[in-house]
Amino acid sequence: MRRIIFAVVISILTLTPLAAQDGFAEQSGFAGQSGFAGQSFGFGFDDEAEIEGGSGGIGGGPPAVNIDGEVSAAMTGFIDDFSNGAEDTRLGDVFSGKLNFSAESSLASAVINLKLASGLVYYGEKSPVYVDEAYLTAWFGKLDLEAGLRKLTWGKADAFGPLDVINPLDNADLSAMDMSDAASLKIARPLVHASVRLGQFTKLEGVFVPWFEAPPLPTGRWAQPLPVAPTLPDTSTLDYFQAGLRFTTTIVNAADVGVQYYYGRLTKPAVTMSFTTPSPLPTAVNFAYNPYHQVGVDFAQVLFGFNIRAELAANITEDIDGDDGAVYNPALAWSLGFDRDLFWGINLNLQCNESIRLLDNEITRPDDIEDNSDITATQIIAALSKKFLRDELELSAAVLWEVEERDFLVMPAVTWTKDDVSIGFSAGIFGGDEAGMFGRFRDNSFIKMGITYTF
Repeated sequence: MRRIIFAVVISILTLTPLAAQDGFAEQSGFAGQSGFAGQSFGFGFDDEAEIEGGSGGIGGGPPAVNIDGEVSAAMTGFIDDFSNGAEDTRLGDVFSGKLNFSAESSLASAVINLKLASGLVYYGEKSPVYVDEAYLTAWFGKLDLEAGLRKLTWGKADAFGPLDVINPLDNADLSAMDMSDAASLKIARPLVHASVRLGQFTKLEGVFVPWFEAPPLPTGRWAQPLPVAPTLPDTSTLDYFQAGLRFTTTIVNAADVGVQYYYGRLTKPAVTMSFTTPSPLPTAVNFAYNPYHQVGVDFAQVLFGFNIRAELAANITEDIDGDDGAVYNPALAWSLGFDRDLFWGINLNLQCNESIRLLDNEITRPDDIEDNSDITATQIIAALSKKFLRDELELSAAVLWEVEERDFLVMPAVTWTKDDVSIGFSAGIFGGDEAGMFGRFRDNSFIKMGITYTF
Protein backbone atom coordinates (compact mmCIF):
# COMPACT_ATOMS: atom_id res chain seq x y z
CA MET A 1 0.00 0.00 0.00
CA ARG A 2 2.81 2.45 0.87
CA ARG A 3 4.56 1.77 -2.45
CA ILE A 4 1.30 2.49 -4.31
CA ILE A 5 0.78 5.75 -2.42
CA PHE A 6 4.38 6.74 -3.13
CA ALA A 7 3.97 6.08 -6.88
CA VAL A 8 0.74 8.09 -7.04
CA VAL A 9 2.25 11.01 -5.13
CA ILE A 10 5.33 11.05 -7.38
CA SER A 11 3.09 11.19 -10.47
CA ILE A 12 1.02 14.02 -9.04
CA LEU A 13 4.08 15.99 -7.99
CA THR A 14 5.55 15.63 -11.47
CA LEU A 15 2.48 16.69 -13.43
CA THR A 16 0.55 19.16 -11.28
CA PRO A 17 2.92 22.19 -11.23
CA LEU A 18 3.25 22.12 -15.03
CA ALA A 19 -0.50 21.78 -15.55
CA ALA A 20 -1.15 24.61 -13.12
CA GLN A 21 1.23 26.91 -14.97
CA ASP A 22 -0.26 26.08 -18.40
CA GLY A 23 -3.82 26.67 -17.20
CA PHE A 24 -2.95 30.00 -15.64
CA ALA A 25 -1.04 31.17 -18.72
CA GLU A 26 -4.04 30.44 -20.91
CA GLN A 27 -6.30 32.55 -18.71
CA SER A 28 -4.10 35.57 -18.05
CA GLY A 29 -1.06 35.48 -20.30
CA PHE A 30 1.34 36.02 -17.43
CA ALA A 31 2.29 34.46 -14.13
CA GLY A 32 0.57 36.10 -11.18
CA GLN A 33 1.70 36.56 -7.59
CA SER A 34 0.37 34.33 -4.85
CA GLY A 35 0.78 34.46 -1.08
CA PHE A 36 1.89 31.41 0.90
CA ALA A 37 0.97 30.64 4.50
CA GLY A 38 3.72 28.28 5.58
CA GLN A 39 3.47 25.59 8.25
CA SER A 40 6.23 25.68 10.85
CA PHE A 41 7.43 22.51 12.52
CA GLY A 42 9.80 24.18 14.96
CA PHE A 43 9.24 25.48 18.46
CA GLY A 44 8.04 28.97 19.34
CA PHE A 45 5.42 31.22 17.79
CA ASP A 46 6.06 30.84 14.05
CA ASP A 47 3.23 28.30 13.60
CA GLU A 48 0.75 30.99 12.60
CA ALA A 49 3.15 33.32 10.77
CA GLU A 50 2.32 34.58 7.29
CA ILE A 51 5.06 33.76 4.77
CA GLU A 52 5.18 35.07 1.24
CA GLY A 53 5.86 32.27 -1.23
CA GLY A 54 5.93 31.47 -4.92
CA SER A 55 8.74 32.24 -7.30
CA GLY A 56 6.65 34.81 -9.21
CA GLY A 57 8.06 36.33 -12.33
CA ILE A 58 6.49 37.20 -15.67
CA GLY A 59 5.67 34.18 -17.78
CA GLY A 60 5.95 31.64 -14.96
CA GLY A 61 8.92 29.60 -16.18
CA PRO A 62 10.10 26.25 -14.89
CA PRO A 63 9.85 25.57 -11.15
CA ALA A 64 12.92 26.12 -8.98
CA VAL A 65 14.21 22.76 -7.72
CA ASN A 66 16.09 22.33 -4.46
CA ILE A 67 17.84 19.28 -2.99
CA ASP A 68 19.18 19.13 0.56
CA GLY A 69 19.61 16.63 3.36
CA GLU A 70 22.07 15.13 5.79
CA VAL A 71 24.28 12.09 6.19
CA SER A 72 25.06 10.69 9.64
CA ALA A 73 27.35 8.02 11.01
CA ALA A 74 26.50 7.08 14.59
CA MET A 75 26.81 4.22 17.05
CA THR A 76 24.43 3.46 19.93
CA GLY A 77 25.42 1.18 22.78
CA PHE A 78 23.22 -0.03 25.63
CA ILE A 79 24.98 0.17 28.98
CA ASP A 80 23.51 -3.07 30.26
CA ASP A 81 24.95 -4.95 27.26
CA PHE A 82 28.50 -3.82 28.05
CA SER A 83 28.46 -5.72 31.34
CA ASN A 84 27.60 -8.94 29.48
CA GLY A 85 30.71 -8.83 27.33
CA ALA A 86 31.48 -8.11 23.69
CA GLU A 87 29.48 -11.11 22.43
CA ASP A 88 26.21 -9.46 23.59
CA THR A 89 27.08 -5.88 22.61
CA ARG A 90 25.70 -4.37 19.41
CA LEU A 91 26.14 -0.80 18.21
CA GLY A 92 23.19 -0.62 15.83
CA ASP A 93 23.09 0.69 12.27
CA VAL A 94 25.95 3.11 11.70
CA PHE A 95 24.58 4.90 8.63
CA SER A 96 21.47 7.06 8.41
CA GLY A 97 20.46 10.01 6.33
CA LYS A 98 17.80 12.32 4.95
CA LEU A 99 17.27 13.39 1.37
CA ASN A 100 14.81 16.19 0.66
CA PHE A 101 13.54 17.31 -2.75
CA SER A 102 11.41 20.38 -3.35
CA ALA A 103 10.22 22.28 -6.41
CA GLU A 104 8.34 25.56 -6.52
CA SER A 105 6.67 27.70 -9.17
CA SER A 106 4.50 30.79 -8.84
CA LEU A 107 1.38 28.66 -8.36
CA ALA A 108 2.45 25.47 -6.63
CA SER A 109 5.19 23.64 -4.75
CA ALA A 110 6.03 19.98 -4.25
CA VAL A 111 8.01 18.26 -1.49
CA ILE A 112 9.43 14.75 -1.15
CA ASN A 113 11.42 13.97 2.01
CA LEU A 114 13.11 10.58 2.34
CA LYS A 115 14.67 8.84 5.33
CA LEU A 116 17.55 6.45 4.77
CA ALA A 117 19.11 3.78 6.99
CA SER A 118 20.85 0.49 6.37
CA GLY A 119 18.54 -1.48 8.66
CA LEU A 120 15.41 0.65 8.74
CA VAL A 121 12.28 -1.14 9.97
CA TYR A 122 9.00 0.71 9.50
CA TYR A 123 5.70 -0.93 10.45
CA GLY A 124 7.38 -4.33 10.30
CA GLU A 125 8.83 -3.79 6.83
CA LYS A 126 12.61 -3.62 6.48
CA SER A 127 13.78 -1.20 3.81
CA PRO A 128 16.81 1.08 3.33
CA VAL A 129 14.53 4.01 2.46
CA TYR A 130 11.00 5.20 3.19
CA VAL A 131 8.96 8.31 2.47
CA ASP A 132 8.91 10.67 5.45
CA GLU A 133 6.74 13.25 3.66
CA ALA A 134 5.49 13.73 0.08
CA TYR A 135 2.92 16.40 -0.70
CA LEU A 136 2.04 19.25 -3.01
CA THR A 137 0.73 22.73 -2.27
CA ALA A 138 -1.27 24.93 -4.64
CA TRP A 139 -1.96 28.63 -4.02
CA PHE A 140 -5.25 30.22 -5.11
CA GLY A 141 -5.19 33.78 -3.83
CA LYS A 142 -5.99 33.61 -0.13
CA LEU A 143 -6.59 29.84 -0.28
CA ASP A 144 -3.73 27.34 0.13
CA LEU A 145 -4.49 23.70 -0.68
CA GLU A 146 -2.21 20.79 0.26
CA ALA A 147 -2.51 17.06 -0.38
CA GLY A 148 -0.25 14.07 0.19
CA LEU A 149 1.71 12.48 3.03
CA ARG A 150 2.04 15.38 5.43
CA LYS A 151 3.06 16.34 8.96
CA LEU A 152 1.01 19.18 10.45
CA THR A 153 1.41 20.98 13.75
CA TRP A 154 -1.69 22.26 15.54
CA GLY A 155 -1.59 24.00 18.90
CA LYS A 156 1.02 26.16 20.60
CA ALA A 157 2.88 23.68 22.83
CA ASP A 158 6.53 22.97 22.06
CA ALA A 159 6.04 19.20 22.09
CA PHE A 160 3.39 16.58 22.97
CA GLY A 161 0.63 19.16 23.43
CA PRO A 162 -2.98 17.91 23.68
CA LEU A 163 -4.08 19.82 20.55
CA ASP A 164 -1.37 18.41 18.25
CA VAL A 165 -3.51 15.42 17.25
CA ILE A 166 -3.21 14.96 13.48
CA ASN A 167 -0.02 12.89 13.33
CA PRO A 168 0.69 9.97 15.66
CA LEU A 169 4.14 9.75 17.27
CA ASP A 170 6.65 7.00 16.60
CA ASN A 171 7.93 5.88 20.01
CA ALA A 172 8.85 2.36 18.93
CA ASP A 173 12.55 3.03 19.63
CA LEU A 174 13.21 5.51 22.44
CA SER A 175 16.95 5.59 21.68
CA ALA A 176 16.07 7.38 18.42
CA MET A 177 14.07 10.11 20.16
CA ASP A 178 15.23 13.66 19.36
CA MET A 179 13.72 16.08 21.85
CA SER A 180 15.07 19.07 19.90
CA ASP A 181 13.04 18.11 16.82
CA ALA A 182 9.45 17.18 17.67
CA ALA A 183 8.52 16.80 13.98
CA SER A 184 11.02 13.95 13.61
CA LEU A 185 8.84 11.82 15.91
CA LYS A 186 5.70 12.38 13.86
CA ILE A 187 4.35 9.88 11.35
CA ALA A 188 3.14 11.55 8.15
CA ARG A 189 -0.47 10.88 7.26
CA PRO A 190 -2.24 10.98 3.89
CA LEU A 191 -4.46 14.04 4.10
CA VAL A 192 -5.98 17.06 2.42
CA HIS A 193 -5.30 20.35 4.17
CA ALA A 194 -6.77 23.74 3.26
CA SER A 195 -6.14 27.13 4.84
CA VAL A 196 -7.76 30.49 4.11
CA ARG A 197 -6.17 33.77 5.17
CA LEU A 198 -8.86 36.03 6.60
CA GLY A 199 -6.45 38.82 7.50
CA GLN A 200 -2.79 39.53 8.11
CA PHE A 201 -2.72 37.38 11.28
CA THR A 202 -5.98 35.43 10.96
CA LYS A 203 -6.36 32.02 9.36
CA LEU A 204 -8.97 29.26 9.08
CA GLU A 205 -7.75 25.71 8.45
CA GLY A 206 -9.45 22.44 7.64
CA VAL A 207 -8.01 18.94 7.38
CA PHE A 208 -9.35 15.58 6.21
CA VAL A 209 -7.53 12.29 6.88
CA PRO A 210 -9.19 9.41 5.00
CA TRP A 211 -8.17 6.65 7.40
CA PHE A 212 -6.44 6.01 10.72
CA GLU A 213 -3.01 4.55 11.28
CA ALA A 214 -1.84 3.69 14.78
CA PRO A 215 1.78 4.13 15.87
CA PRO A 216 3.94 1.05 15.21
CA LEU A 217 4.20 -1.41 18.07
CA PRO A 218 7.64 -1.48 19.71
CA THR A 219 9.82 -4.47 18.87
CA GLY A 220 13.00 -6.00 20.22
CA ARG A 221 14.18 -4.68 23.56
CA TRP A 222 11.40 -2.03 23.57
CA ALA A 223 8.51 -4.49 23.14
CA GLN A 224 6.01 -5.10 25.94
CA PRO A 225 5.28 -8.79 26.63
CA LEU A 226 1.78 -10.01 25.81
CA PRO A 227 0.38 -13.50 26.58
CA VAL A 228 -0.66 -13.93 22.93
CA ALA A 229 -0.23 -11.91 19.75
CA PRO A 230 -2.67 -8.96 19.56
CA THR A 231 -5.54 -8.82 17.10
CA LEU A 232 -5.40 -5.49 15.28
CA PRO A 233 -8.41 -3.91 13.53
CA ASP A 234 -8.34 -2.93 9.87
CA THR A 235 -8.21 0.88 10.10
CA SER A 236 -7.55 1.57 6.40
CA THR A 237 -11.21 2.24 5.50
CA LEU A 238 -13.32 5.40 5.47
CA ASP A 239 -14.99 4.18 8.66
CA TYR A 240 -11.80 5.45 10.36
CA PHE A 241 -11.73 8.89 8.70
CA GLN A 242 -10.65 11.94 10.71
CA ALA A 243 -11.31 15.64 10.17
CA GLY A 244 -10.88 18.96 11.90
CA LEU A 245 -11.17 22.75 11.78
CA ARG A 246 -8.85 25.32 13.34
CA PHE A 247 -9.13 29.12 13.65
CA THR A 248 -6.16 31.25 14.72
CA THR A 249 -5.70 34.99 15.13
CA THR A 250 -3.77 37.65 17.04
CA ILE A 251 -5.54 39.88 19.55
CA VAL A 252 -4.62 42.65 21.97
CA ASN A 253 -0.95 42.94 23.00
CA ALA A 254 0.21 40.48 20.32
CA ALA A 255 -1.41 37.48 21.99
CA ASP A 256 -1.87 34.53 19.63
CA VAL A 257 -5.04 32.52 20.22
CA GLY A 258 -6.54 29.48 18.51
CA VAL A 259 -9.74 27.46 18.63
CA GLN A 260 -10.11 24.02 17.09
CA TYR A 261 -12.41 21.03 16.69
CA TYR A 262 -11.19 17.57 15.71
CA TYR A 263 -12.83 14.21 15.23
CA GLY A 264 -10.39 11.32 15.30
CA ARG A 265 -9.17 8.20 17.05
CA LEU A 266 -7.21 7.86 20.27
CA THR A 267 -3.74 6.54 19.44
CA LYS A 268 -3.55 4.69 22.77
CA PRO A 269 -5.22 1.33 22.10
CA ALA A 270 -8.07 0.04 24.24
CA VAL A 271 -6.75 -3.43 25.07
CA THR A 272 -9.21 -6.15 26.02
CA MET A 273 -8.68 -9.88 26.56
CA SER A 274 -10.85 -12.90 25.81
CA PHE A 275 -10.83 -16.00 28.03
CA THR A 276 -12.01 -19.56 27.55
CA THR A 277 -12.74 -21.50 30.71
CA PRO A 278 -11.25 -23.28 32.50
CA SER A 279 -7.89 -21.83 31.30
CA PRO A 280 -6.77 -18.80 33.38
CA LEU A 281 -4.73 -17.49 30.43
CA PRO A 282 -6.30 -15.26 27.76
CA THR A 283 -6.96 -16.81 24.38
CA ALA A 284 -6.97 -13.45 22.54
CA VAL A 285 -5.73 -9.89 23.06
CA ASN A 286 -7.77 -7.34 21.12
CA PHE A 287 -6.73 -3.80 20.22
CA ALA A 288 -9.33 -1.11 19.49
CA TYR A 289 -8.84 2.59 18.77
CA ASN A 290 -11.67 4.61 20.30
CA PRO A 291 -13.24 7.47 18.32
CA TYR A 292 -13.48 10.82 20.07
CA HIS A 293 -14.40 14.47 19.54
CA GLN A 294 -11.99 17.16 20.69
CA VAL A 295 -12.76 20.82 21.37
CA GLY A 296 -9.76 22.93 22.32
CA VAL A 297 -8.28 26.41 22.74
CA ASP A 298 -4.70 27.64 22.90
CA PHE A 299 -2.81 30.81 23.79
CA ALA A 300 0.71 32.17 23.31
CA GLN A 301 2.27 35.48 24.32
CA VAL A 302 5.55 37.01 25.43
CA LEU A 303 5.17 38.37 28.98
CA PHE A 304 8.05 39.84 31.03
CA GLY A 305 10.58 37.98 28.89
CA PHE A 306 8.78 34.62 29.15
CA ASN A 307 7.52 32.99 25.95
CA ILE A 308 4.33 31.50 27.39
CA ARG A 309 2.24 28.78 25.72
CA ALA A 310 -0.96 27.15 26.95
CA GLU A 311 -3.50 24.63 25.63
CA LEU A 312 -6.77 23.24 26.96
CA ALA A 313 -8.79 20.41 25.39
CA ALA A 314 -11.89 18.34 26.11
CA ASN A 315 -11.67 14.82 24.64
CA ILE A 316 -15.18 13.37 24.43
CA THR A 317 -15.30 9.63 23.79
CA GLU A 318 -18.35 7.42 23.21
CA ASP A 319 -18.35 6.40 26.89
CA ILE A 320 -20.27 9.48 28.01
CA ASP A 321 -21.62 7.60 31.05
CA GLY A 322 -18.18 6.36 32.09
CA ASP A 323 -19.29 2.74 32.60
CA ASP A 324 -18.20 1.08 29.33
CA GLY A 325 -15.17 -0.99 30.30
CA ALA A 326 -13.91 -1.31 26.70
CA VAL A 327 -13.87 2.46 25.98
CA TYR A 328 -11.78 5.18 27.57
CA ASN A 329 -13.68 7.75 29.62
CA PRO A 330 -13.94 11.37 28.46
CA ALA A 331 -11.06 13.50 29.71
CA LEU A 332 -9.77 17.03 30.03
CA ALA A 333 -6.21 17.73 28.92
CA TRP A 334 -4.06 20.81 29.35
CA SER A 335 -0.54 22.03 28.73
CA LEU A 336 1.32 25.03 30.14
CA GLY A 337 4.90 25.93 29.32
CA PHE A 338 7.44 28.66 28.70
CA ASP A 339 10.98 29.23 27.56
CA ARG A 340 13.36 31.95 28.70
CA ASP A 341 17.03 32.89 28.63
CA LEU A 342 18.37 32.76 32.20
CA PHE A 343 21.69 33.89 33.69
CA TRP A 344 25.04 33.08 32.00
CA GLY A 345 23.34 32.46 28.67
CA ILE A 346 21.46 29.37 29.89
CA ASN A 347 18.14 28.73 28.16
CA LEU A 348 15.31 26.97 30.00
CA ASN A 349 12.29 25.38 28.34
CA LEU A 350 9.74 24.02 30.82
CA GLN A 351 6.36 22.43 30.11
CA CYS A 352 3.70 20.54 32.06
CA ASN A 353 1.15 18.28 30.33
CA GLU A 354 -1.74 16.67 32.18
CA SER A 355 -4.80 14.57 31.39
CA ILE A 356 -7.69 14.37 33.87
CA ARG A 357 -10.17 11.49 33.51
CA LEU A 358 -13.84 12.38 33.93
CA LEU A 359 -16.57 10.17 35.47
CA ASP A 360 -13.93 8.26 37.42
CA ASN A 361 -16.48 7.10 40.00
CA GLU A 362 -18.23 5.04 37.28
CA ILE A 363 -15.23 2.74 36.87
CA THR A 364 -16.33 -0.13 39.11
CA ARG A 365 -15.60 -3.28 37.09
CA PRO A 366 -12.26 -5.10 37.40
CA ASP A 367 -12.21 -5.71 33.62
CA ASP A 368 -12.49 -1.98 32.82
CA ILE A 369 -9.44 -0.89 30.77
CA GLU A 370 -8.93 2.06 33.16
CA ASP A 371 -9.34 0.08 36.39
CA ASN A 372 -6.49 0.58 38.89
CA SER A 373 -5.10 3.55 36.92
CA ASP A 374 -4.63 7.09 38.24
CA ILE A 375 -7.31 9.67 37.55
CA THR A 376 -4.59 12.04 36.32
CA ALA A 377 -1.55 11.55 34.10
CA THR A 378 1.00 14.34 34.53
CA GLN A 379 4.25 14.79 32.64
CA ILE A 380 6.92 17.43 33.25
CA ILE A 381 9.29 18.20 30.38
CA ALA A 382 12.35 20.38 31.01
CA ALA A 383 15.24 21.27 28.72
CA LEU A 384 18.37 23.27 29.60
CA SER A 385 20.97 24.40 27.08
CA LYS A 386 24.11 26.57 27.06
CA LYS A 387 26.41 27.49 24.17
CA PHE A 388 30.15 28.18 24.33
CA LEU A 389 33.04 29.05 21.98
CA ARG A 390 31.15 31.44 19.68
CA ASP A 391 28.13 29.12 19.78
CA GLU A 392 30.04 26.19 18.30
CA LEU A 393 29.82 24.03 21.45
CA GLU A 394 26.48 23.31 23.10
CA LEU A 395 25.74 21.51 26.36
CA SER A 396 22.13 20.43 26.84
CA ALA A 397 19.96 18.15 28.93
CA ALA A 398 16.30 17.15 28.60
CA VAL A 399 14.25 15.53 31.35
CA LEU A 400 10.88 13.79 31.01
CA TRP A 401 9.26 13.02 34.39
CA GLU A 402 6.06 11.00 34.74
CA VAL A 403 4.65 12.28 38.05
CA GLU A 404 2.07 9.63 38.93
CA GLU A 405 4.17 6.75 37.59
CA ARG A 406 7.24 8.08 39.47
CA ASP A 407 9.70 7.42 36.67
CA PHE A 408 11.88 9.51 34.36
CA LEU A 409 14.09 9.78 31.30
CA VAL A 410 17.17 12.03 31.31
CA MET A 411 18.90 12.83 28.00
CA PRO A 412 22.16 14.83 28.31
CA ALA A 413 24.12 15.81 25.18
CA VAL A 414 27.29 17.58 24.05
CA THR A 415 27.33 18.87 20.47
CA TRP A 416 30.12 20.60 18.57
CA THR A 417 29.12 22.27 15.28
CA LYS A 418 31.43 23.83 12.71
CA ASP A 419 29.70 25.12 9.60
CA ASP A 420 27.86 22.11 8.13
CA VAL A 421 29.49 19.39 10.27
CA SER A 422 28.45 18.45 13.81
CA ILE A 423 29.82 15.88 16.25
CA GLY A 424 27.69 14.78 19.16
CA PHE A 425 27.79 12.65 22.30
CA SER A 426 24.52 11.90 24.08
CA ALA A 427 22.89 9.45 26.47
CA GLY A 428 19.50 8.26 27.63
CA ILE A 429 19.08 7.29 31.27
CA PHE A 430 15.87 5.53 32.35
CA GLY A 431 14.90 5.24 36.00
CA GLY A 432 12.17 5.25 38.62
CA ASP A 433 9.33 2.83 39.29
CA GLU A 434 9.68 -0.32 37.19
CA ALA A 435 5.95 -0.28 36.43
CA GLY A 436 6.20 3.17 34.81
CA MET A 437 6.56 3.94 31.10
CA PHE A 438 10.24 4.90 31.49
CA GLY A 439 11.12 2.91 34.60
CA ARG A 440 10.43 -0.41 32.86
CA PHE A 441 13.32 0.37 30.50
CA ARG A 442 15.99 0.85 33.17
CA ASP A 443 18.04 -1.87 31.40
CA ASN A 444 17.83 0.12 28.14
CA SER A 445 19.90 3.13 29.21
CA PHE A 446 22.22 3.97 26.34
CA ILE A 447 25.04 6.15 25.07
CA LYS A 448 25.38 7.46 21.52
CA MET A 449 28.10 9.14 19.49
CA GLY A 450 28.00 10.32 15.92
CA ILE A 451 28.94 12.80 13.22
CA THR A 452 26.55 14.52 10.81
CA TYR A 453 27.15 16.42 7.58
CA THR A 454 24.32 18.68 6.43
CA PHE A 455 24.12 19.81 2.82
